Order: sequence, then structure tokens, then C-alpha cells
Amino acid sequence: MNSLVLGEIDKNYSEELIKTLEKRANKIRKLAIKMIANAQSGHPGGSLSIADIIAVLYFHILHHDPQNPKWEDRDRFILSKGHGSPALYAALAEAAYFPPEILYTFRKFGSILQGHPDMRKVPGIEMSSGSLGLGLSVANGMALSAKLDGKDYRVYVLLGDGELDTGIVWEAAMAASHYHLNNLTAIIDYNKLQSDGFTHEIMELEPLKDKWASFGWEVVEIDGHNIEEILSSIEYAKSVKDKPTAIIAHTIKGKGVSFMENQVSFHSVSKFTQEQLELALKDLGGEDE
Repeated sequence: MNSLVLGEIDKNYSEELIKTLEKRANKIRKLAIKMIANAQSGHPGGSLSIADIIAVLYFHILHHDPQNPKWEDRDRFILSKGHGSPALYAALAEAAYFPPEILYTFRKFGSILQGHPDMRKVPGIEMSSGSLGLGLSVANGMALSAKLDGKDYRVYVLLGDGELDTGIVWEAAMAASHYHLNNLTAIIDYNKLQSDGFTHEIMELEPLKDKWASFGWEVVEIDGHNIEEILSSIEYAKSVKDKPTAIIAHTIKGKGVSFMENQVSFHSVSKFTQEQLELALKDLGGEDE
């Protein structure tokens, strides 16, 4: 088994890039919170835990064109844990896929931005997700298609840790290894909380690194809030030959907002008070100028 672990990845990125991506992630968190508060509905905890990963992907890693969302040679990104859509929508708006004011129609009747992403309505969405467990299978198809068509694009899929309870994820993991999909990277948002409680109480995932490795994947474990480690692990995945790479990103549910961190009650909300909004934005550095 050849698995990198936290701290063993080379880090060689400029301070300017790191700070820029950190600001992007923080902006994504603020927008996600404001969208959920405005809708009085959504999934704040898992949206905040993936913000750093989303920022790195959309503002440094992915080859994509907001002016041509269906560009044939674009990299593909699938948010398999579709309930984290506020973070993804925020990134798409910041990348100019659609006007930012549309964010505040989130979960409203008639809006293109529903609680789970709809590829038929939202530019930049590669897969309609929300029914958990399906993203990796679709990503397999995209990655295999690239190989069959002689294309160089890469495929990234972000999964929730609770989502790993589903058998279809492991069938897809087996298939990806079988077809040597080295152009596929799976990132696990390992915040250790799912809708009903802690993952170790509901369905123990450990030893998670060993599980992915035993299915024939290269495995990397990182701090999912450390921009350098996110960058390095994804770049490392590009160098892996003959097999897919799984990045186990250790994250914090509700990251950045003191009263949300590691709180299962903020997996999803049906009410978000003005006081909570103000406290959350204060924790995140206040309103942007």
C-alpha cells in the first residue's frame, strides 16, 4: 500500500496564492450563510466544511470557462453531497457563471438555485445531485469517457462521509480501480458528522484510508482546511499513474462559525435568526466592503 499521510506532502506555493484562496473560501462561507439565512432553509454545516476545497478547485485547479460552461475539454467537478450546494453556488457566482444577485433566490419558488443542484438549470453544474451515493458512479463514466475519447480533462468528485455508508460508493470505487481511472480524484469531506449524529456512532468508517487503498486507490490524508495541503494533494493526484486517487480531507462541520462547529444541529436548518446571521458573519470577519 502506497499512501501519503498528513504532513508528508510537498508544499511550495506562494503566500499570495494561499492568502487569495483563503479569502475566496471565506467569501464562499459568508455567501453560503447569507443564502441560507435568506431562505430560512438549507445545510450550513456541510457547506462551510467544504468551502476551502471548493475555493481551491474553482479558483486554481479546474480548467473551466464560465463563458462557455459546456466547453468540451473542461475539467469536470461533481458535488455528490448535493446538500452542500450553497458553497458551490457561491463559487459559481464568484466565478461569473451567473449574476451574484441570483444567490438570494436560493430555495425560492421558480429559482434555478434549488436545495440540490440541477444540471438542467444552473450553468456549471455537471450532475443533478442530492440523492446520496451516485456521484462517484457518474464521475467514473466521465473519466472513462475521457480516456475512450483521448481527452486530457480530469474529473473531481466531492463526497460526504455519511454518504460512504451507501454500497454504491464502494461498487463505484471498485470499478474506478478496475478501469485504471488515474484521471479521477475523489475528495471525501471527512467532517465526522452526518444528519443523525457522529459517523462513528452511526456507521464506523475507520480504517478509512485502508478501505480506499484496499479497493486499489492511491490515498492521501490531509487537513481539509489547509490550502497548501489541498493544493498539494490535488497536484499529487495528477502524477499518479494507473489508478484513481482518494483524498481524505479532515474537516470541521460548520467551520469558521463558533456556534456551528461540530454541531449536528447545524447539518440542516429550517430557521436561521438575524442574530445568528450577525454572529456568523462576525466570526467570518464581518460583512465585505
